[in-house]
Amino acid sequence: EVQLVESGGGLVQAGGSLRLSCAASGFTFDEHAIGWFRQAPGKEREGVSCISSSDGSTYYADSVKGRFTISSDNAKNTVYLQMNSLKPEDTAVYYCAASSGSYCRYGMDYWGKGTLVTVSS
Repeated sequence: EVQLVESGGGLVQAGGSLRLSCAASGFTFDEHAIGWFRQAPGKEREGVSCISSSDGSTYYADSVKGRFTISSDNAKNTVYLQMNSLKPEDTAVYYCAASSGSYCRYGMDYWGKGTLVTVSS
């Protein structure tokens, strides 16, 4: 059974940091790109970041560039999202997802249940 389990969310003040983790199981981890998405209340889900399993290339939404860093630990089948200089507008439920292939351009096939990040002003 494919599972993606997010953790690390919580309440933080603006300017603070959090590190989200996405633990994957049930599929060959190094054959799938992993992405982070978020959905704020009343808004559509948006892509935040993605890391390719083929070449380690990374992608970031303009809104998080320079503040968020995605990384992967293949030995632990885990992808991390380090979030620094958090802003109230980063408040959302964050989801990780696994793509159907090793590049981020492929669609996401598997989704976690999400972890809530709340940034207070």
